[in-house]
Amino acid sequence: MEQRAVPRDRAADPVDARITVTSPERMRELGVRLAGLLRPGDLVMLTGELGAGKTTLTRGVGEGLGVRGAVTSPTFVIARVHPSLVGGPPLVHVDAYRLGGGLDEMEDLDLDVSLPESVIVVEWGDGKVEELSDDRLHILIDRAVGDTTDEVRTVTLRGYGDRWAGAAGEGGGFAGLVAPSVG
Repeated sequence: MEQRAVPRDRAADPVDARITVTSPERMRELGVRLAGLLRPGDLVMLTGELGAGKTTLTRGVGEGLGVRGAVTSPTFVIARVHPSLVGGPPLVHVDAYRLGGGLDEMEDLDLDVSLPESVIVVEWGDGKVEELSDDRLHILIDRAVGDTTDEVRTVTLRGYGDRWAGAAGEGGGFAGLVAPSVG
């Protein structure tokens, strides 16, 4: 995987880093390493086409957090809670694909109540969960579309708020997401 940090000009600007992922296994590994940065109260939004790797990344996050249960797509149940087996925060995995409304429709899930003690990962959350927290990590996964077997993905991590202010650049938290042995 290759990382390129985009410099920050102002404190209010989002922090960006881009990582190239070459296979589903590398996407899962990225999730495991990402879990090392996450803490209770973190909101992570995942955006990408169907089959981009959102659930694979979340599976890695669950593995890295040491949670119970298989992390699978919660499309039909909307949300799954995976309690920690190691004393860490639970993982709340949400699939907002079928939800048409914004935060009003999401309120039934009580994500605002779960957020302080959990790591919440929301697939398809654009325009639906941003109001839950000023501090959030938005992950965009781009892949080739159409009739292709190309497994290469470009993953853009965009951190918003004080929580993610120092994440990009040399020595920032995003730098630790790229393992030296991963290509």
